[in-house]
Amino acid sequence: MGGPGGPRGGPDLTTGPIGRTLITFALPVLGSSILQSLNGTANAFWVSHQLGEAALTATSNANQILFLMLGAVFGVSMAANIMIGQAIGAADQTLAKKVVGSCTAFFIVLSLAVGVAGYLLTPHILDGMRTPPDARADAIAYLRVIFAAMPFMYFFSFVMMAMRGTGDSRTPFYFSLLAVAMDVVLNPVLIMGIGPFPRLGIAGSAASTLISQTITLVAMVAHLYRTRSILVLRPAEFGLLIPQLQIIKALVLKGLPMGFQMIVISLAAVTMMSLVNQYGVHTSAAYGAAAQLWTYVQMPAMAVGAAVSSMAAQNVGAGRLDRVDRVARIGVLFAFLMTAGPVLVIYVADPWVLRIFLPATSPSLPIAVHINSYVLWGFIFFGMAFIFSGVVRATGAVWPPLLAMVISLWAVRIPFANLLIPRMGADAVWLSFPVGSLTTLVLAGGYYRWGNWREGRMLQTRPSSDAPDTGLGQPMIEESEAITNAEEAEIRAQPAKAT
Repeated sequence: MGGPGGPRGGPDLTTGPIGRTLITFALPVLGSSILQSLNGTANAFWVSHQLGEAALTATSNANQILFLMLGAVFGVSMAANIMIGQAIGAADQTLAKKVVGSCTAFFIVLSLAVGVAGYLLTPHILDGMRTPPDARADAIAYLRVIFAAMPFMYFFSFVMMAMRGTGDSRTPFYFSLLAVAMDVVLNPVLIMGIGPFPRLGIAGSAASTLISQTITLVAMVAHLYRTRSILVLRPAEFGLLIPQLQIIKALVLKGLPMGFQMIVISLAAVTMMSLVNQYGVHTSAAYGAAAQLWTYVQMPAMAVGAAVSSMAAQNVGAGRLDRVDRVARIGVLFAFLMTAGPVLVIYVADPWVLRIFLPATSPSLPIAVHINSYVLWGFIFFGMAFIFSGVVRATGAVWPPLLAMVISLWAVRIPFANLLIPRMGADAVWLSFPVGSLTTLVLAGGYYRWGNWREGRMLQTRPSSDAPDTGLGQPMIEESEAITNAEEAEIRAQPAKAT
């Protein structure tokens, strides 16, 4: 998206006013994030108000596993996005088709394997999280339907990212809107059994996700065929579904750094949930309700971070390091303001805003207000750190931000909570959030200020002057992380096998 004049109709992020460009570029990312989170909000609302706190606790526990599974595939989806974007940017339709074919086969196999394994292991996974006994049965019913939906959710994610790789960011937004609208409508219908529909209880909430994602995925693929997109294979091209080793190797190895960070965050969230679960169903339900608000608080900074990463990448490629520093400064300011604003609103609106997720008479409501008093302000640190990490990643420095996240979560936040729980009780868990976020800011800001990322090798996309706008702030990647010219030559040399 964006005005003309940039590469392939996308925005030229190396010129013009930085502030206005940042906001304009971040809006589509923010819109998509809000739509995705509306699924969780609708879920929590209907489950808590119709089925009670034990059911909300069940979905909170199960959703941590869902986020872990989606986080695990995020990096691979981004790698597919980058490979498709490179091929499209190079006007190499043959290579793009081969990437699409191999990635499609990979995601089909991966999603089926995860779905079947997760369905069978659901009780053991929830036991490992110390899910409260009152919520265990509901959590099993909910999570098993989620795992049944996993193949469709994985492939849905892949197709959305692939479309952005071609430079089309509007169509994924529209299909996200369709999926969310269906999910919001189907949630109460299937939970309560309205009209001719069966009453499925908590499984109905998960079933609404399964149905909405499946229908939207079918509609999306049909749209791609109707518009003759490069992302779909015709019968004569079905031989491309036989995976090509070089593509799969690049897909997995190049996606690991991005995916591993999501896994680190998700595993930490699962660990924190297990600590919360020790305090019973009311505290777990309060935590789940508060966490719904935290999602929205983090969104603006994450959207600005995606825009900052893309702007920094283009400016690094153009040799405008002076402009990169200005992008970072303005981005940090925006992240501070756009996070502090929602935090203040929630502090003023508590406990009324929490009643979206918890009944007014719920004993979990005052607990959730108490949790927010400890946790919310720490997200301001997180938002600022996200900007610093986005800038340095744009130069190919992927591992320092990842290391900062590992240290803040696994060497500071979780040990801090465990160490102080005997003395402070659950408050140690809540206080560990801002402590971990402040650690992330110190490490990310310190590396931005004193690290050698500016002196690193000049990074590029291929071709750097004609990269498609992905709508996600796709960062540039260095040659060691991209498909090398030798790999591309080997992939192109492999003939397409037609059926």
